Amino acid sequence: MKTAVIYWSGTGNTEAMAQAAAEGANAELFAVSDFSGNAADYDAFAFGCPAMGAEVLEEDEFEPFFTGIEGSLAGKKVLLFGSYGWGDGEWMRNWYERTKAAGAVLIGDEGFIVNEAASDEDLAKLKELAAQLA
Repeated sequence: MKTAVIYWSGTGNTEAMAQAAAEGANAELFAVSDFSGNAADYDAFAFGCPAMGAEVLEEDEFEPFFTGIEGSLAGKKVLLFGSYGWGDGEWMRNWYERTKAAGAVLIGDEGFIVNEAASDEDLAKLKELAAQLA
């Protein structure tokens, strides 16, 4: 089983989460700007992006990337994660529903989010969730 963790991080919070997810899933780790692979080559994904602006995905790199890949997610296991500093997690709920509508087999009930930086306990929980991708 081939798994990729693909993320965008502005402050390092989501990057730390991505590292934990990659460790838990025994997956390849990519910043979104470094991923040049083909989604068809992977069985599972963990995607990480923080809330931006009015609770949306990062618009310059991550949103265009995800729009391009979401049509390839049907039947694949997917874990969504990210951090936020305001709002109530609306960006994750919207992203979760969008990914579900694409036919992905989602891990977790509503994605995995933390406020600001993830604690050691948060990172351990994320590793456990990511292990379900394998």
